[in-house]
Amino acid sequence: MCSIITFPLLNQTFPTFLYEFQTLSASDLHDPDISALIAAKMKEFHGLEMPGPKDVSLWHRLRNWLKTAKSLCTPEEAKDFRLDSIEDEISLIEKELSGDQSIGFCHNDLQYGNIMVDEKTRSITIIDYEYASYNPIAFDIANHFCEMTADYHTDTPHILDYSKYPGLEERQRFLHIYLSSSGGLPSDIELEQLLENVEKYKLASHLFWGLWGIISEHVNEIDFDYMEYARQRFEQYCLRKPALLGSSGPPLM
Repeated sequence: MCSIITFPLLNQTFPTFLYEFQTLSASDLHDPDISALIAAKMKEFHGLEMPGPKDVSLWHRLRNWLKTAKSLCTPEEAKDFRLDSIEDEISLIEKELSGDQSIGFCHNDLQYGNIMVDEKTRSITIIDYEYASYNPIAFDIANHFCEMTADYHTDTPHILDYSKYPGLEERQRFLHIYLSSSGGLPSDIELEQLLENVEKYKLASHLFWGLWGIISEHVNEIDFDYMEYARQRFEQYCLRKPALLGSSGPPLM
């Protein structure tokens, strides 16, 4: 008798003898063929119709995580990470990104460990829906691009290498495949607008996982330097904010 793989949120059940799933590695995200499969699967995923309200969860979750981080941190940690200033940063990017956005069912954590490929059929399966919710699709894509800087299977899994962030050509190729995967060719304007939105939502991704890192330091026992991870995400936020939003202000750290 074959065993069964069930993905409850997608309401799908697969007999394992038909599939040879393998989790991706960090380098796989930069493989053009695999990246194309991921882009098409993301477009399909974002079109899923899930029960319940379809409101954007990003801003509420950021503010909720900020409140939790403040409650867990020591006064020294809160001062070090300038937590009192992050509410203003959340409001700033929410206002900047409050225009007409494409909303879809987003994974919100599309790192390589949450993507599997069938070696025979070359089909992609997305797993682990702990953070899934409706959000701007540009946030989900931006988050995936940021995950290209990570390799969680090294001696220093918390260290991010931003030289591995996809360059302009790689980002354009991914977004072109994403937009065209459901049929038709995107216009240059459509492609450029999504490219711009994704880059701006990179800022939200940095705050999202920076706050996650601070919280995780206090509630998780996994051997991972969550605070250093959070520091890197906040540093990237400060580095990228002036170019992406045209404003600087005081640094978070």
